[in-house]
Amino acid sequence: MSGILYLLPTPLGERESSWLLPEDMLKIQPLTHFVVECGKTARKHLKLLHLENPIQSLHLQVLDEHTPENALNAMISPLLDGHDMALMSEAGCPAVADPGAQLVALAHRKKITVMPMVGASSILLALMASGANGQKFAFHGYLPADKNERPSALKQLEARSHQHQETQIFIETPYRNDAILADILQTCRHQTHLCIAADLTLPTQTIISQSISEWKKSNLPTLKKRPCIFILFS
Repeated sequence: MSGILYLLPTPLGERESSWLLPEDMLKIQPLTHFVVECGKTARKHLKLLHLENPIQSLHLQVLDEHTPENALNAMISPLLDGHDMALMSEAGCPAVADPGAQLVALAHRKKITVMPMVGASSILLALMASGANGQKFAFHGYLPADKNERPSALKQLEARSHQHQETQIFIETPYRNDAILADILQTCRHQTHLCIAADLTLPTQTIISQSISEWKKSNLPTLKKRPCIFILFS
């Protein structure tokens, strides 16, 4: 009988205590097999969960953006041998804007039970706090890194939001946050709304949602090196 693939959320920032529901903690305690995005970060999170087995005895396999697809079958083999396993993202919910989705898809093809656990998603937290349409939205990941291509991409998202009343959500590499904010303010129309949610769940959390016109009149927050979610809406 196959094991269960648990989708184990991780904190969006530093935590000193468990972030899981008590019933989920009980399921995770005996596990020894984990698929993680970064071994160092995963060990730090797992240490806080006070698992039954020592951290050094755990079997951690890395699944990141560089992992070839043909490596997934080996990763899933403990599940086929009857061992339960947990999939962890670098931060937040695994398999959402995360390479772990490939492993989940393979688990379904192999008829393995997939069990999601409750945890924080920066995308949904930002959407909840934005005042934007939560009935119809799209997440686009990263916009083009090329500065010359970004204005066109932003105009397309703005037009899509206006025409379809669809909220547009995207992220950026933290060191480019200030640059993309400048591009948004230069490219988008005055009446378009922009929400920026930075450092979600942390003491330094900042959530500002206002029109481009209002953004241009306000003191802009410093976003460099801060994890941010950007939301455009009409």
